[in-house]
Amino acid sequence: MIRTYGWVALAVWSVCQGAAAQEWAVKMFSVTSHDFGVVARGAKAEFDFVLQNIYEEDVHIVSVRSSCGCTQPKILKDSLKTWEKSAIRAVIDSRSFLGRKDATLTVTFDRPFPAEVQLHVYVFIRGDVVVQPGVINFGTVEPGSGAVRKARISYAGRTDWQVLRVESANPQITAEIVETERGPAGIKYDLIATLKPVATAGYIQDHLVLVTNDYTASTARVPVPVEGIVESAISVRPSVLMMTTESGAPATRQIVVQGRQPFRIVGIECDDPRVQATPPTESKSLHIISVTFAGSTATGIVNTRLRVRTDARQGTVLDVPVQITVSAPHGSGNGSSPGPDGGERP
Repeated sequence: MIRTYGWVALAVWSVCQGAAAQEWAVKMFSVTSHDFGVVARGAKAEFDFVLQNIYEEDVHIVSVRSSCGCTQPKILKDSLKTWEKSAIRAVIDSRSFLGRKDATLTVTFDRPFPAEVQLHVYVFIRGDVVVQPGVINFGTVEPGSGAVRKARISYAGRTDWQVLRVESANPQITAEIVETERGPAGIKYDLIATLKPVATAGYIQDHLVLVTNDYTASTARVPVPVEGIVESAISVRPSVLMMTTESGAPATRQIVVQGRQPFRIVGIECDDPRVQATPPTESKSLHIISVTFAGSTATGIVNTRLRVRTDARQGTVLDVPVQITVSAPHGSGNGSSPGPDGGERP
């Protein structure tokens, strides 16, 4: 079994190993590079480099800087306790820059120890294809209503250039392309995107792909971002139920289930029998439910799911992820901390 690094030992190791010791910070990132591929001028393009604090000590991000003005970085959350997540968001400026652009984002930490992590971004911004607006945004859509949005595609270059078709990997979104102009001033298309009324509730973040007759395969496919939110007839807060407790001790937290119209909760189920909740009996538009974890003698992270069944909209079922952190009793002094799978942390 891989033992937890003691922080004193890690500090000594840091001094001895120099730059190599900064691996502790790199290990928090799920990926350290991203290739955006081809991006049309004006199109929205951003990517989140996700990191998670896998250590006992709090982690603090001091700053992030970019080697190129083509990419603007943003820290979504600078202080992380154990198991908390954040991200470094890389935003491409596709209006001011053209051609192949590479950027290195340097993330600086000062706690628990000084370190730097380099993230790499690659993109090719086309100057001959312009998308207005830069993203097809459906906005907030009520369930069952659907939505239609349009973007203008402009091209300046070959007179025989064409958009052959539009591809959508999301079955809830369809699209069509309509040529509106072809002449000395350039070529223009309307890209019409439709969100189907049967679209499931949740956040939409996807792409449509313009397949063109470009001679080069690497530039023949041009992505156009699509985003929006389909509201649920019933919502639950928090979206992820998180509890913390000590070994052997129970824990209780509340969830709020709310709808536009009164409804009943007909059942609450959980994959882990140690997690229990009693559904209220009355019909109303807002329910506050107490969820109780019976406790565990083992330390670690308990991951499970809570399913709340209602009588609204053909029996809407809300799926709530549950994460319970069980730590050693205070003052036990065992010097280690749980890993995500219940063992000691790497």
